[in-house]
Formats: sequence, structure tokens, C-alpha cells
Amino acid sequence: MISKNCLALRTDHDRGAVGPARELDRVDQSIIEALQKNGRESFRRIAAQVGVSEATVRARYGRLCDDDILQVTGVTNPLGLGFDAMAMVGIRTAGAPEPVADEISKWEEAGYVVVTAGQYDILVELVCSDRRQLLELTNRLRSLDGVLSTESFLYLALWKQLYDWGARIADGSPLETATP
Repeated sequence: MISKNCLALRTDHDRGAVGPARELDRVDQSIIEALQKNGRESFRRIAAQVGVSEATVRARYGRLCDDDILQVTGVTNPLGLGFDAMAMVGIRTAGAPEPVADEISKWEEAGYVVVTAGQYDILVELVCSDRRQLLELTNRLRSLDGVLSTESFLYLALWKQLYDWGARIADGSPLETATP
């Protein structure tokens, strides 16, 4: 099944900065897509579907995890777990946004931090136990050096959350999927 270097519910939440994409072939892509459908799928079953050995799947899986391309995890709805305040916060910075993004990335409550182009320099998703904690965190955001302003978008309901966009291979094409 799943190796220990990429266990579900990993404790290191930092995916790190995105670097140049490593070239993936159709075997890598097929493994990724199989695990996106079912993160608990056995390597043996994936190997049979892809047409390679179980050892190949295990080795490729380990490499994909080590290269921060793949992370198998349990995805939850924080609102369903009792976290009563979830928000996306747009942040405008004075100067380069990277130092601010680096600081916010260290916060346990920040599950998603991206530097963007457009109206906001940074977008941060905050998951809080209640609105009081959300207020404390937004005040903490506003007090960071380099932050000019913030705008918070409180989540009322989590309507859709998917992580199944597949993978692209070296030639840039998505894997052709068979229609049932």
C-alpha cells in the first residue's frame, strides 16, 4: 500500500515553493491519476492497471513524493470538523510579497498561501476554530511588516473541493481517459 515517506495525513504541511516541473511520462501520470481516484489503492492493483511491475509503481511513487509532485493525504471539510471560521484573505503588500508569504506560511492556521498577480499580492486560506480566532489572525496579518491592506472573504459553505486535475506528461498533453 502507501509507503511511509508519503503517508496520508502527513505532518509536514509545507509543500514549499514550486520549482521547474520535472518531466513525467505516462507511467508517472497513470500512477498519479490512479491515486487521485483512490489514495488507498494498492500498488499491486495500480501496477496491473498501468501494465508495469509493483516494484516499478513503488519506486515511481517514492520518487514522485520525494520530488514534491505527489502527496497522498486525507482531505477533509474543516467546516464539517467543527472549525467555525474559514476565510480566504487577499493581501496587498508594499514591495516584494515573498517575505510576507514566507512568514504566513509558518502559521499553522494558514493551509494555503500563494503569491498572485492581480488585485492582491498574496492569497491566504485561514482555518480557525471560531470568528474570534479569525479576527486575531487577520489583526496579526495586518501587523506584519510589508502588509498594506487585507480583505477577508468568510466562507459560508464549502461547496466543492477537488484535487483530481490529473498530470501532464513531458509533451504537455493530459492522459487520455477512457469514457465508461
